[in-house]
Amino acid sequence: MIKNLFRTTIRRFRNRKAFTLINIAGLATGISAALVIFLIVYYEYSFDRFEKNPDRIYRVVIDARFNGVDGHSAGVHAPLAKAVAREMTAIQETVPVMGFQGDGKVNVEVTRPKHAPLLFKDQEGIVFTNDAYFRLFPYHFLAGSPSSALQAPFSVVLTRERARQYFPGLAPGAVVGKSLVYHKDVQVTVSGIVDSLAGRTDFTAKEFISYATIEKTNLSKDFMMQVWDDWMAYSMLLVRISPGASAATAEAGINVLLKKYNPTSYRNADNYVRLHFQPLRDIHFNFLYQSPGIRTADAKTMEGLLVVAAFLLLLAVINFINLTTAQAAGRAKEIGIRKTLGSSNQQLLFQFLEETWLLTLLAAILSVALLPLFLHVFQSFIPPGLSLEAIPTSAILFFLLLLVIVVGFAAGIYPALVLSRYKPISVLKSQSVILQGGSRSAVVRKVLTVAQFGIAQFFLIATLLVAKQINYALQADVGFNHEAVVTAELPASEKGQHRAALMQELSTLPGVAMVSSGFLAPADKGMAFTNIAYFDGHNDVFPPGNVQIRWGDDKYINVYQMPLLAGRNLLPSDSIREFLINETYAHAIGFANAADALGVSLSWNKKHIPVVGILRDFHDQSMRAPISSVVLGGSNGSTLHIRLKDHSANTDSWPKTMAAVETLYHRYYPGEIFTYNFVDDLIAGFYSSEKNTASILSWATGMAIFISCIGLLGLALFSAEVRLKEIGVRKVLGASVTSIVTLLSAEMLKLVVLAFLIAAPLAGWAMYRWLQQYAFKTTMSWWIFALAGTGMLVVALVTLAMQTMKAARMNPVHSLRSE
Repeated sequence: MIKNLFRTTIRRFRNRKAFTLINIAGLATGISAALVIFLIVYYEYSFDRFEKNPDRIYRVVIDARFNGVDGHSAGVHAPLAKAVAREMTAIQETVPVMGFQGDGKVNVEVTRPKHAPLLFKDQEGIVFTNDAYFRLFPYHFLAGSPSSALQAPFSVVLTRERARQYFPGLAPGAVVGKSLVYHKDVQVTVSGIVDSLAGRTDFTAKEFISYATIEKTNLSKDFMMQVWDDWMAYSMLLVRISPGASAATAEAGINVLLKKYNPTSYRNADNYVRLHFQPLRDIHFNFLYQSPGIRTADAKTMEGLLVVAAFLLLLAVINFINLTTAQAAGRAKEIGIRKTLGSSNQQLLFQFLEETWLLTLLAAILSVALLPLFLHVFQSFIPPGLSLEAIPTSAILFFLLLLVIVVGFAAGIYPALVLSRYKPISVLKSQSVILQGGSRSAVVRKVLTVAQFGIAQFFLIATLLVAKQINYALQADVGFNHEAVVTAELPASEKGQHRAALMQELSTLPGVAMVSSGFLAPADKGMAFTNIAYFDGHNDVFPPGNVQIRWGDDKYINVYQMPLLAGRNLLPSDSIREFLINETYAHAIGFANAADALGVSLSWNKKHIPVVGILRDFHDQSMRAPISSVVLGGSNGSTLHIRLKDHSANTDSWPKTMAAVETLYHRYYPGEIFTYNFVDDLIAGFYSSEKNTASILSWATGMAIFISCIGLLGLALFSAEVRLKEIGVRKVLGASVTSIVTLLSAEMLKLVVLAFLIAAPLAGWAMYRWLQQYAFKTTMSWWIFALAGTGMLVVALVTLAMQTMKAARMNPVHSLRSE
């Protein structure tokens, strides 16, 4: 019986090629998008799933509040690890993970037998930790002992990959005992070699230096090993709580410990530092506690992708239901005959579902062929390391099988129920019964068509509004000129001996307009808060909220063309002796007229420093945040700020200028790596999340419109077939091609308009809610909705015209020949 059903199904597909291809195209588009999204989501949620008892592993992080403003950090106080290991029984394993300061990159000198020392520059993935690290993460030791490899100071464990890089050709056992020299003359001996972890993890260190090494070197001061009232981002702490202990109990205990060693950790409800236990599996998705070297995935993007996949599959299902129920009348007599010959409702139901499943299976096979195209479509969401090889084949096949079953059932069950319920006597006796059933199905088709185009309209309106907000953020006046400004970091070893000479030579380059040294750019992804107060002559007055600090030399505000509202520029100085403040800070310390704050003193680092100028407010963060209180101190710094000359006349001038800058840099700092960033790109990076959202919506809109339009094309094809004789009669009676096209298209276009009327207020409400996250936002212009509605109407009209024009131009002789 199955074999006969299969043959019947194939014969039917062959006889209805156009409708079959349209259904397969719609289903394949939805399944392809769902498959790529599945690969992305599966990959992101596969991180740190292999550790033993992962529900007991936590990272200790900081939740803080300063003057009522919340802050978060993945770095903790450096001495905390020792205190926890010594005093807390609720913690079974204490695993400090510390990295070198700065960008974490370190030069490594390797001594090989019978060779001169070899220098490996800017090596990454180097951490200080203890033996418990290898109990937390299941590394396999190829040489050395996991229980003692990191006990002694000046020892290091390498991964097989790093050992091969440093000592090519040597077996793991032969590498043990070799020497390495790290930054600041830290010489260590290789005590073990481990294989790479079998599973995916966010902790991707390649070299593990014994934690005891820190206290035996001058790194102890750099890493603030005795400091309880401050911390650095590169000081992480992982713990495994003891069996029988709860995370809540352990968290309460660690905060008691912090209070013991830092009594000022909690001053009041608006000023405190509190330690929090972050679950291991939360690390990959939590942007609040970002760490150097750990890539954080956006859970909201994952949710958005899943919503897109669900909607695209829904649109494909709607297409199938519409086209199948539209053809129901054409199969009524077939059903009547089958029932007369003994077929039951269940047999017919299974047959129709089997047809749907086979069609869905063909679409799934096509979707695999289309996978490279859709991987390109979603390339901006493809995480590093994701490939087909990274996902188990069994998982992909299971997902496809599940899609075939679920989508096939969802698409086929309603048409199957409609078709299988026809009564044989009625359908064979009277065509009116068929038409009556068809009219009920037509109502369903209209509802589904409105839903289909409503979803597409929603996506389109949302896409246009997100794009408008991004454009607004990038084009808005941020209060300073960030175009053609480049920042470059001086080496960590620079103590000021070469900076002035380098800057002088840079300023003479033909393509350079001006050079300054200082700290961060006015707007930067990094935030630098400072503890500063207004000295009123008697007391220090702390304004509400955080205060950001920047510093730069006397050319800093000229490089960024930051206007002064009152006062003068900073004088040249090697240390901060004067401040400029922005309008927001002047208002925060009590001056309604910002210019009146000129000449007041600010208390900072136990000194009273005068305010010599008032800056016009500028955006120091993205448009999501309100403008911060900012103070700008006069001092040199380790960051060069270079304004380039306008290159409108010569588009090749900037690359040539930057090549010349790099040449000068290497003349003063031979062997150092030169990197630079355009401040334009830095500011554009503020809106990477919005760009991801816009990209999701753009592709979702495009695919939704494509699926909706091929469905509309199928309905137009069916309508033309059903009304073929009517069209012939109308043409014989003198109807024009235009009137026939209007007749065939009018009903469908009305559904598109109705879909817009429903989708527009829903999209408007949703986007209004979305825009509330921005302190500075664009307006919801009427033309966005007009453009979306008109655009969709034009696309629908063109789609319908492809088929209705063909039907309207057909010679009536062919359609009326049988009459």
